Amino acid sequence: MLNLFRRCPHIAPAYSRKPRIRNYHAGHSDVPSKGDKVVVAMSGGVDSSVVAKILADKDYDLSAVFMRNWDTQDESGTDYGCEWKKDWEDVQRVCRMLDIPVRMVDLSREYWLRVFEPSLRIWQLGHTPNPDVWCNKEIKFGALLEHLAEDPAFSKVPWLATGHYAHKDWKLTPDSSRPRPRLLKHRDTTKDQTYYLSSMRETSLSRALFPLSGLKKTEVRELAAAWKLPTATRKESMGICFVGEKRKFDEFLSQYVTPKPGPIIDITTGKQVAAHQGLWSHTIGQGAKISGLPRKMFVVKKDLEANTIFTAPGTDHPALYVNNIRVSDFNWVWADSPPKEVLQTSGLKARMKYRHRMTDVACTVYHDDLGMRIAFDEPQRAVAPGQIASIYLGDWCLGCGVIDSSE
Repeated sequence: MLNLFRRCPHIAPAYSRKPRIRNYHAGHSDVPSKGDKVVVAMSGGVDSSVVAKILADKDYDLSAVFMRNWDTQDESGTDYGCEWKKDWEDVQRVCRMLDIPVRMVDLSREYWLRVFEPSLRIWQLGHTPNPDVWCNKEIKFGALLEHLAEDPAFSKVPWLATGHYAHKDWKLTPDSSRPRPRLLKHRDTTKDQTYYLSSMRETSLSRALFPLSGLKKTEVRELAAAWKLPTATRKESMGICFVGEKRKFDEFLSQYVTPKPGPIIDITTGKQVAAHQGLWSHTIGQGAKISGLPRKMFVVKKDLEANTIFTAPGTDHPALYVNNIRVSDFNWVWADSPPKEVLQTSGLKARMKYRHRMTDVACTVYHDDLGMRIAFDEPQRAVAPGQIASIYLGDWCLGCGVIDSSE
């Protein structure tokens, strides 16, 4: 196995009307004051660049940080052609233009231990993890905040601003003398990223700033162009952060997970139609890519003990749908006060997501002797164990857990 430790990827239009930027902290005092230290987490993309410009126009003690989360030199023996270098160069260009001090922080070891290795263990089990969710909890709003808290330049943990499409407000509860932070959906539902932020701790959320909460992506692009930011035309980053955009996922993962061949079975006939090199190489709901069959086959189930993948023809086979899921390691953002309804026999009426790019669906959340169970109001398609189940009350994201099983 290679010794690896790459970055986690992760308006004024050009006319005379002055752009209107929603005041993301209006109406509450628990926000940065004049002269407060604010750090912008920059990735080299257009979103964090616009955040930097918005905050540069405020009366804050502003600085920027770039996280290096993946060391390609340990992987390939060279930094030649490394994407993080291009990202770092773009961050520095933006900060020079805005006259903001910036530095790089190497969190590759923390990323390896707190995100990549746990994800590897889930893949090895045959499930499908979501490293980007844990990257936000453990690295950007975890290790980075820890690093800043230990910096002698800061007398206390600074505010941390990011380019996420999310919103935050504060709510006074009967059990607390101070308002508590709530993670809320972005008004542009096509870009909302609360799913990726749903594992955040309340302490981290309380120091987080989301300056793009009132802006659509198109408006962010317009702002970047109007302000002539160096990253204005940069394309959006896609793919899992440590795999990148140029490599195939299976090829990358095969460097770390030992192959374990097994059969692929047609669930409608019980016959073997192909073989796989490991349960991790297929995801429930994904096309099975089996040639020579009359219809396209889709993965509907995995038997971990038998090391077997089951497939069915078509995208709407009944075996693709489930009514309930079991969830473990649930993280409520307000860890000390989960909704009381969860413990009641009637359960908590809520909505949930099990993928980022989906409309949340109605469900009921229960907690019984076996842990947490989520019952869907209507059967849901292609729910993959290992993925993240995020719970919402309206626009309010309450937290998330890992999908263990479905039925």
